[in-house]
Amino acid sequence: MQPDWYPDWRDEAFEQLTAKNARLEKDFRLGSWSRYDYDLTAGNLVFSDQGGVKVVSKIQIAGSTSAKADNWLWAWANSNLPGDLLGDAKLVRSFGEEKSIDDLAQAYVIDTSGDLEALGWELTAAMVRVCNALGAYRSPRGEGGALYLVFKNIRWAT
Repeated sequence: MQPDWYPDWRDEAFEQLTAKNARLEKDFRLGSWSRYDYDLTAGNLVFSDQGGVKVVSKIQIAGSTSAKADNWLWAWANSNLPGDLLGDAKLVRSFGEEKSIDDLAQAYVIDTSGDLEALGWELTAAMVRVCNALGAYRSPRGEGGALYLVFKNIRWAT
């Protein structure tokens, strides 16, 4: 279930995320670093090269995709994730409940389009829009899915 305006809103959110990520790539060269690491205990995502850490960001977790289950799981519904990185995802759930958008209010979203990565980016884009985040990052996982993280702040390492 979803309101009539939601598909256009979601498409706009994706376009906004694409622009935000392009800006982050330009300003912080996010696509060029040889390594990234996230620390879910500290809530950080860092980018580095052989010379060390170059870019540091604070993150929230949007959710994850699973190729095995062929679905998306919102971070707020994943008991394995640290609670202090779920605040933005919980705001999205509240937004979805308030606006009657099942994809934002239910724990799991099934991939009906056959493009699990696109589903992950669309739902992450909704979170970036609702929470006015700076952008997002996708970290591939071993079983063919991914973990989607959103940037709350980002800076050059000192």
